Amino acid sequence: MTSPSPSPSPPLLEIRNLHVSAEDGAILRGVDLTVGAGEIHALMGPNGAGKSTLAGALMGHPAYTVTAGSILLNGEDVTGWATDVRAKAGLFLAFQYPESIEGVSVTQFLRQAMAARKGNEEVSVLEVRVLMTEWMERLGMDSSFASRHLNQGFSGGEKKRNEILQMALLEPLVAVLDETDSGLDIDALRVVGRGVRAVRSARPSLGVLAITHYTRLLEELVPDVVHLLVDGRVVASGGPELATQVELEGYEGWR
Repeated sequence: MTSPSPSPSPPLLEIRNLHVSAEDGAILRGVDLTVGAGEIHALMGPNGAGKSTLAGALMGHPAYTVTAGSILLNGEDVTGWATDVRAKAGLFLAFQYPESIEGVSVTQFLRQAMAARKGNEEVSVLEVRVLMTEWMERLGMDSSFASRHLNQGFSGGEKKRNEILQMALLEPLVAVLDETDSGLDIDALRVVGRGVRAVRSARPSLGVLAITHYTRLLEELVPDVVHLLVDGRVVASGGPELATQVELEGYEGWR
């Protein structure tokens, strides 16, 4: 008698028929998207399409209301979960414009965030410093970075590199990169691309949803699937060649 085949693992992130509204009315009008373990998905679209709304809704931002549909993380419906609970469960968002927090060092912030992610009340300072030193070297960050106040006086590239450092130490299941290429020159963009690849090499199962306007970031990350979001809906999905087509033709053909 043969033993039954194991049940397939659920996708890391599954967005089902998601409708989201804000003060100005409906923004997302039925988004379906699935990210499996180890996959990189890119979401492209014009201004006002709802890309950052989707990122905010995935993390439970209070400015957005889910009016229909659901968000599943590793098979669990997290649609009604608070933002911090989603983060502890393994959903990570790299912000387009990271906030500065004066008086809180990068080390202090990461120590608290790691404790929350691991469900421990205490994470030793030594553990954090060892991991930070290792990853700052891999990401080409100066050692003084650890004692600086979070994002205080950081350049655009330093802020984005700090987001990648957080992603490395917090070990999420899924990382959502909300226009992480915004405002970066080509050298800084390459640094971010190398950083994401370094994190994925350490954790090959990490799922990535990269939200972007342009193909520059995708040249660094090389997505498995590209989705086009237009007027609150995913209107097309395909391989990297879809991003190239958009670069040449724009979005008018999908409106």
